[in-house]
Order: sequence, then structure tokens, then C-alpha cells
Amino acid sequence: MSDQENSDMAKVDDAHLRSSMRKVAVTALAGTSIEWYDFFLYATAAALVFPTAFFPESTPTMGLILSFGTFAFGFIARPVGGIIFGHFGDRIGRKRTLVIALMIMGVASTLIGLMPTYAAIGIAAPILLTVLRFVQGLAIGGQWGGAMLLVTESAPSDQRGYYGAYAQAGAPVGVILANLAFIIISSLVSEEFFQAWGWRIPFLSSVVLIGISMYVQLHVEDTAAFKELEALQKKRLAEAQSSSETVRRSPVLEAIAKYPKRITLAAGAFLSVQVNFYILIGFILAYGSDANGGGMTRDTVLVAVLIASALQIAAQFWASSYSDRHGRKGVFMLGAALTGVAAFALFPLVSTGDFWLSVLGISLGLCALGMMYGPQAAFFTELFPTEVRYSGASLGYQVGAIIGGAFAPTIATILWAEYSIFWVSVYMALASLLTIISVAFLSETYKTSLTGKD
Repeated sequence: MSDQENSDMAKVDDAHLRSSMRKVAVTALAGTSIEWYDFFLYATAAALVFPTAFFPESTPTMGLILSFGTFAFGFIARPVGGIIFGHFGDRIGRKRTLVIALMIMGVASTLIGLMPTYAAIGIAAPILLTVLRFVQGLAIGGQWGGAMLLVTESAPSDQRGYYGAYAQAGAPVGVILANLAFIIISSLVSEEFFQAWGWRIPFLSSVVLIGISMYVQLHVEDTAAFKELEALQKKRLAEAQSSSETVRRSPVLEAIAKYPKRITLAAGAFLSVQVNFYILIGFILAYGSDANGGGMTRDTVLVAVLIASALQIAAQFWASSYSDRHGRKGVFMLGAALTGVAAFALFPLVSTGDFWLSVLGISLGLCALGMMYGPQAAFFTELFPTEVRYSGASLGYQVGAIIGGAFAPTIATILWAEYSIFWVSVYMALASLLTIISVAFLSETYKTSLTGKD
């Protein structure tokens, strides 16, 4: 074959790879965006609607604390989801596991939209709400690993950070969609109708996620890294059966046994992202619209968070591309440091009640946070070998989520009510410091091979 023919074939292969990666990346972005939309709808509703709908007999502050308490149950479920889906993701494939997670989230979120309130069924209402929030947590615990690995394991080795950012962009896009949903609905209906029925419409639209999950099942291939692992597992199984050897244990148990330090440090690396993120998109809604906080309208704060989230997406893609060229650790630690500093500017700016100063305060925090969250997909992928990658990465992510994010809005509310808003900033900065320490003890990974072909 001539050099020209070889060159033409290489160009065709390269074009096919780019086209395939675009499809995988956009599909992962769509799936994670709607999945996070469902998860963040709850955060918005917990700050603005659920205190009166499900805890009407409590004082406003206690109602908010109880509402954020049910919000925390989603995080308690996330490590459980990470364990369950991690096991099957490492055994049956990234794609099929992701499809199941998307389906579960779509059903749970739709059912929240159909929930009777405290006025209709009494104490059973917040109990059922908590159960459905737990199911949401199971789904998000499984979704992240599937979407993240589907993209990063398929990407060229020198673009894992960039393509991983598509899966990570689902979080800020989900915030934007959730906030837009509430802004649009509340602008079209009266406040009374919004509190009674209007808030349900965004949850009911979650049925779209079921359609996306079917598209993934029918049109997206599993990753080359998993196919390699699957072939190796079949070979090992045949050898074990022929020699009466014991087949290897669960991938989750294997990850915990072999990489406990790595999982712990990955969880620590995620603390700053989780604590700061849920204060910046959840607690800030309550603070910014409270007379003792920013004193702005609900929709004004929602729009401020929406704009800041759009800027976060740009920061994530920049940081992810940078990490492909210069490494994951440096940009991750810089993002954590800037997030800690931004925490002390956030509340003074929001307290002015000025819209654009509030946008500035929230944007500083979310853009700095994006410098960590963008490269995180590639970073966590590269920390673990293929046979336990879904399990190990999911455990690190979800353990960090429950420690950092589960009670962040509740802790922030208590610190604000009992002490002062300054101590919420201290709490955010402390989480950032712990992240810097954790990342410092992890190895640089950006040149790590994910398969024998890299």
C-alpha cells in the first residue's frame, strides 16, 4: 500500500474517531445535564418551596433546616449508589449501568412532581419525599461513574481532560436548567399557584430522561478499555473454571482492599467542590432572598446563579484543556485556593442586594470551583486501573460528596443563624484547605495509560 493510501486511511480513521467522540461527548453532556437538573431541582425547591409545602408547622428557620435535611438524604444514598453501580459498571459495562441510573432518576424525579404535600397526607408527605430523594441519590451515585468513564475511556490520551469536561459540564448546565425552569414557571403563574402546583411542573418534565437513556442504550458503544477488560475477564473465567480456581471478588471490595489511600484522598480532593458548590447554588438562594441577607427577590437570585453557572462551564473547559497539557494537580490545587479566597468575598457582595455584585460574588466562587471540577473526570479516571475504575472513582467521588455536600446547606444555615455569615465563609475555606492537602498527596496522572493501546 502506498504512503498516500496510508495517509488517506489515517485521515478517515481520525475523522471517524472525532465524529464518534463528539457523539459520545454530547450524549454524556445531555444525559448528565438532565440527571443533574433533576438533582438540583430538589436543591432549589428545598430552599424556596419545601419548607412551607412539607414542614408548614415549623418556624421559617427550622422549616428550612428540615428541608435541607431531606436534601441531605440524597447524598447519604450516593455512596450506596456508587457501590452498587460501581460493581456492575466494572462487571457488565459502563453503558448499560449508565442507562439504568438514568432511568431510575427519571422515574424518581417524576414521582416527586406527583407528591401530595403535608396538608394532604400529614407526616407521610415528608417521609415519602425523603424516600424519593434517597432514590435520586442512588441514581446520581451510579450515573457519574458511567458518564465520566464512557467519555474519558473513549477519548484520545492527550484529550481526556477536555472530553471529560463534557460529562462534568452536566452539573452547571443542570443548575441552569433547574433555575430556568423555576424562573419561567414562577413568571407565568401567581405565587399561590406556584407554591401549590407550579413547582411540580419542572419535576414532571424529568420524564425526558427516560428517552435519553433509551438513546444511549441504542446508539452509544461501550468503551474500548472496558471491552479489553471484558475479553480478559472471559479468559480468566475460562482458566479458573478449567483449573477449579476461585474467580476474583467484587470490584468494589477489590478497590477498597487495594486502593484505600487513593479512594480516601480522592474523597478529600472533592470536599472543596462539594461544600462550596451546594452553598453557592443552594444556600445562597435562601440567604440572597432573605431580608437579613441580600433582600433580593427569589427570581433575582436564581438569575444570578444561572449567569454564574454559565461562566463556570467556560472555566471548566479551560481548566480541563490546560490539564491535558500541564497536568491535573496544579490547576486543581489553584482552583481550591481561589475558591477558599472567594468565599470571603461572596457574602459581603451578596449582602449589598445589588444584582451585578451578587453575580460577581457567586461567579468568583463557581469559576474557581470549575478549575477543580472540570479536570476531575480525567483525574479520577486515571487514578484507578480498568478492572476497578468504575468502583474506585465512584467511591472517591461519592464519599467526598456525602462528607462535603450532604450537610453543607444545613451547616451553613445553622452557622448563619447561631453565629454570623462570616463563619460560613470560614467553613468554605476550611474545605478548600483540606482539598489542597489531599491533592498534594496524590500522584500526577495526566500521562497515565488507560489501556494497553495508549
